[in-house]
Amino acid sequence: MSQNAERPIPNVLSIAGLDPSGGAGMLADIKAIGALGAYGCGVAAALTAQNTQGVTGVLPVDPAFVGRQIDTLFEDVPIAAVKIGMLGQQPVIQVVGEKLARWRPSHIVLDPVMVSSSGELLLERGAIGMLREALLPQVTVLTPNLPEAGVLLDARPVETLKEMRRVAEKLRERMAYDGHRWVLLKGGHLPGEETIDLLHDGDRMLELPGRRIATTNNHGTGCTLSAALAALIPQTGDVPEAARRAKHYLTEALRHADRLQAGKGHGPLHHFHAWW
Repeated sequence: MSQNAERPIPNVLSIAGLDPSGGAGMLADIKAIGALGAYGCGVAAALTAQNTQGVTGVLPVDPAFVGRQIDTLFEDVPIAAVKIGMLGQQPVIQVVGEKLARWRPSHIVLDPVMVSSSGELLLERGAIGMLREALLPQVTVLTPNLPEAGVLLDARPVETLKEMRRVAEKLRERMAYDGHRWVLLKGGHLPGEETIDLLHDGDRMLELPGRRIATTNNHGTGCTLSAALAALIPQTGDVPEAARRAKHYLTEALRHADRLQAGKGHGPLHHFHAWW
């Protein structure tokens, strides 16, 4: 029997919104998790009507029912890691925070989804404080892009790599004070052909270099990266290694995305590029 066959397959949970086009949200998370060797589970925290051209509506899920989904799943399935994406409203954030504090999964990756790629607001403006209070102290890795980092810090988005370093430090200071918490600050909004992300744990500041991929099929990049991290951390036991592998997977999913023909706007990534 091969080493891979002997290795337990981790169960990884996505708590996120539902994008019917499959490019972002929980459906994209499940694809990425499965592509990277884990078993994906999902809790719907919000429903959206959207396609590759934009979001036409958001329907909140009852917070008590979000909590019931989480409890019911954890009572039966051993969850190795949780990825949190779009939660939408303050009461849902509170419930998710309370349930995760109860069940205490080993790893939590938080992608603070606030605005869609097409500009629609996906998080209530008054919910930022609850996000900081209920979730930041629990997460293993926080994965904001530069605009999201600015919102979390009540500051303008940064414009240089030097500024990114200070922002990563400030975000890490808002998380729990132990050596197992990381910020992965994504630099894709900076100009230029390079896409440098920073990974910081309060001590080390690691650069994850990359090159911008020329494609309009880039819907759901943040969802995919955070889900990939959640899938890989239990398998590697090392956040920097998981982050490097997750970014490589995302890059290849972008590189092969033009093979897909799903919509007239910003299409999805090719999550299964290595198999199809």
